[in-house]
Parts: sequence; C-alpha cells; structure tokens
Amino acid sequence: MTLRVAVVGSGPAGSSAAETLAKAGIETYLFERKLDNAKPCGGAIPLCMVSEFDLPKDIIDRQVRKMKMISPSNREVDINLEKEEEYIGMCRREVLDGYLRNRAAKLGAHLINATVHKLDIPTNNTDPYTIHYVDHTEGGAQGIAKTLKVDLIIGADGANSRVAKEMDAGDYNYAIAFQERIRLPQDKMAYYNDLAEMYVGDDVSTDFYAWVFPKYDHVAVGTGTMHVNKASIKQLQAGVRARAVEKLAGGQIIKVEAHPIPEHPRPRRVVGRIALVGDAAGYVTKSSGEGIYFAAKSGRMCAETIVEVSNGGDRIPTENELKLYLKRWDRKYGLTYKVLDLLQTVFYRSDATREAFVEMCADLDVQRLTFDSYLYKTVVPANPITQLKITAKTIGSLLRGNALAP
Repeated sequence: MTLRVAVVGSGPAGSSAAETLAKAGIETYLFERKLDNAKPCGGAIPLCMVSEFDLPKDIIDRQVRKMKMISPSNREVDINLEKEEEYIGMCRREVLDGYLRNRAAKLGAHLINATVHKLDIPTNNTDPYTIHYVDHTEGGAQGIAKTLKVDLIIGADGANSRVAKEMDAGDYNYAIAFQERIRLPQDKMAYYNDLAEMYVGDDVSTDFYAWVFPKYDHVAVGTGTMHVNKASIKQLQAGVRARAVEKLAGGQIIKVEAHPIPEHPRPRRVVGRIALVGDAAGYVTKSSGEGIYFAAKSGRMCAETIVEVSNGGDRIPTENELKLYLKRWDRKYGLTYKVLDLLQTVFYRSDATREAFVEMCADLDVQRLTFDSYLYKTVVPANPITQLKITAKTIGSLLRGNALAP
C-alpha cells in the first residue's frame, strides 16, 4: 500500500509538510481554500529559515539590518546587526506562501483548491478518514461537493482550524492582529529601506507591540491585542499611526487586514491519526509574536515523523507513533515558548515595564543574545559574568521604568 495523507491548509506549515511527504513518495493531497490568500502578518522571517527551507532571495522584499525600539515615552533605541551578512527577511505572505505551495505541488503533492468542511472519523485504527469538501475549481463560486478517503490528516488550516474542531482539539486563548498596508512617497519609503520599527505602550497595544515593517513597495503598519480587548483594536491602530505620523505622511492605504493569532498550544494536537501544525496547533511565540518559522518547522517535523513511523508510507501509523512528533517538538522548542511567555508577563504588563524593556534593548549583550536566538534559533548561554550583568541591568531598568513611564 501507499499511505494517503491529506494536508489541510497551504501556508508555511501545510506546504512544508506536503513537500516532505511528497519527496518521500507518499500520496499527498494539499487543500487550500484561497490560492491568492494574503494573511495579515508582519512577515518577518529569521535568517536561518532562508537556508534551512532553501528560499530564493527574490521572495524577500527587504533585508532589515536595523531595528528601532520606541518606548511609551517615545524614547528610541537603535539596534543594528553587527555582521554584514546577517539580516531579518521581510516577506509578503502571498509571495512566500505561493512559492512554498507551488514547490510542494511540483514535487508531487496534489493541490486541491477547496474548502474542507467536515470529517468522517473512523472507529478503528485502520479504516480511512473521509474528507468532505467543496471543490472551487469547478462549478463557479458555489463549487462542487466532493469527498476523499485518506489514512492520515495534517491540520494546517490556521487559528480558526476546521480540522481542530472536527478532532475536538480544544480551545486556546488568542489575540487579534490588525494591519494596514501603506504605500509611501519615495522619500518616506527610503527611510524604511532596511529599517523596521517596533512601538510599545498602552496607546498602541495593551498586550504586545505595534510595528512598522518595510515590504516591497509599501510598509505594513499594525498592532495586536488579546481578543478580550478586540473592541479597542482600531483605537490602538490609530495610536500607531499617531506615533509614526511624520514618517507615514503622504501614505496611501492599499489594504486593511485582520486575523486571529493563537497564544498557546491547543490542549490536544494529535488525536487518532490527525495531527495539528502551525497556527492550528497554537505555535506562535509570546512576546515576539513569531509564527512563520515555527509553522514551517512544525509542518516539516510532523511530516518527517510520519515518513519515519510509516516506513516511508508502507504502513499506517498509530496515534502513539504520531505523538512522537509532539515529543520531539516540545523537547526542541518547549523552553523557548516558556521563556518568551515569561518575558511578555514581566515586560508587557505596564508602561513602566515597557520603558524598562526598551532600556534593556540598548544593552549590547542583550542584543547579541536576542539576535542569536532569533536569527539562528539556537540559544547560546551567556557566560556567568555576562548573565549576572544582564540580571542586574534588568532589575535596574525595571526600577527606572517607573520613573520614565508617561
């Protein structure tokens, strides 16, 4: 037999999973509802993702080498990458996602433009799952109802995952991201040539940070807040625009976008022969809000586990075998999520602690540790003296933050 796997959702998580499965010769079906989807997203990717996922340079709009952190009192801290070859990649999601999806299809994944709306779940460990979907390539806007039988399903269909609901994966806390794409006059765009800005303060985000990230011919200006505060999202976005008003002068809004962002892994990420990856699983980091790399990585790790435990597609894996993917994921990245969760709790709780956070960002030791962990996804422990120095500076910054906060 040849194992049949359906991957629902073709963002970085789904496409990376489908590519890995197709390369192994496993019969792979990749479902995508909107082939031109442009997910609201800052679009920043770490340097290691470019090489690890063999991304061509032409899908990267900007190579950002300078960051500007701006505190509630408008104190600015400039952060520059020290090595000439290092950068943070800025992408448009419609470009990145399209490239990864098409690559998976070229390698043998069957791309289906369809909306999945229901699963028939078998009562034993060998019978197939039946996927009910509406095929949008036929029958006009309404599409045509179809079914497909598969042995295993990967849910990569985002924060509002239909697959997660069908498998009873449980709920998680989530945030709302709101973003405007603004085309700037040429002289204003030149300012953001290789620079990204991050703003913190209750006026721009009660829970996270706001951003101005450069893209191909525009900037992405956005913010996020927990869903309990979603009624204030437009007010917070107005706060970002007010803070950056001079830099955005003469800009034209070309797109307005909003999207939920998971804040915690779902209670159940593998049930039966269904596994969740990316946003569907809840793999967005606290504090930084990063999700693209972790989505792609989770899709690849899940698929690699499937290839391994199915002997290259010769047998149907069990639930326990699929859970090997979760053990590997949690072992590799569990601590990262906990640390960033703690940082958000400590530094984003008030304008005083946000002032301390921005002050900390001015420290070169902090910058080196932060960028090493972000760019390469490897955390190199600081030597004891450096660690003590950073701890002392953290305490001092927290104390001074109360005096600096507006």
